[in-house]
Amino acid sequence: MVLVAGAATTWIVAAIVGPVLFREYLHRAGVAHASAEQVRAEQAYREATAISVAVALGVAALTALVATWYLSRRVQRSVAEVSSAATAVANGHYDIRVSPAGLGQDFQSLARAFNQMAERLESVQTTRRQLLGDLAHEIRTPVSVVEAYLEALEDGVKTLDPDTITMLRDQARRLVRFSDDFAALAIAEDDRAIATPTRIAPADLISTALAAAANRYQAKNVALTSHIAADLPPLNADPQRLAQVLANLLDNALRHTPPFGRVEVTATADTTDLTIKVADTGDGIAAKHLAHVFERFYRIDAARDRQHGGAGIGLAIAKALVEAHGGHLSADSRGPRAGTTFIIALPIQHAPN
Repeated sequence: MVLVAGAATTWIVAAIVGPVLFREYLHRAGVAHASAEQVRAEQAYREATAISVAVALGVAALTALVATWYLSRRVQRSVAEVSSAATAVANGHYDIRVSPAGLGQDFQSLARAFNQMAERLESVQTTRRQLLGDLAHEIRTPVSVVEAYLEALEDGVKTLDPDTITMLRDQARRLVRFSDDFAALAIAEDDRAIATPTRIAPADLISTALAAAANRYQAKNVALTSHIAADLPPLNADPQRLAQVLANLLDNALRHTPPFGRVEVTATADTTDLTIKVADTGDGIAAKHLAHVFERFYRIDAARDRQHGGAGIGLAIAKALVEAHGGHLSADSRGPRAGTTFIIALPIQHAPN
């Protein structure tokens, strides 16, 4: 279309406008009208114009064809790569990536978005595999114990004495606790998790959580202290969900703090955020593990954590609930045996309505 428009414009100028202007210049130069000199000059003009236009159009057409072929090949190659990668992703190969096309910002954005999508899908697939494996392991252990005790009862090796009943109940409670934790995680990650936000006083919420955990801390000989700033601003939040967050963090701190250790809860506020810190003097976390502590079923020491009785999703639940309030939950530790601090930051002005 560009070539046709250019050729038509050139023909109009050369065939209609050009001769009139050329003839005018001849008259100004003293060439008589309809003379032999004028006829020959106009003939030479037409021939020169025809040759010039033909050469120019030929070069333009060749250049346009080469440029079109080159660009179309690059676009086709890029689109084919994205299409092939999309097919691979659809077939479950989430490790596929596309290279930058070098065809401008739009193609760069397309490649970047595709790679981000593939990375997220790969991460989801990895998490799913790990989740299924951890689920199988967590359920297998108590079920195996129950099955072994039932077989022993059937064979007469054991009797249904109080110790056996206590063991069976403990394993049943473990399964129920695991089921409850997993259901709580599903609810926490739901966008509708914060169903009943109300105006609450953070100091009262923290005091209630501390009182609920006091007996467990006393039984393990772990000191539980608090420092709550005066005049903390009220929050518009779901009190049950925030109480669940504090309970999870306090339980996690208690599990990983040895007897005669200390757990301290502090609460402060500035113009934008309410900050609650739960700091313990327990096991601590190595730097390489800090970025993963909120992942489902992630354990720094799997054997030790199972002995502590954790299912590995309490921190994931806490993080999901804090983020549902528009806040942020992070962890900080100087390393193993140096204690850990979990930091809740909740927005004051932008709390859910």
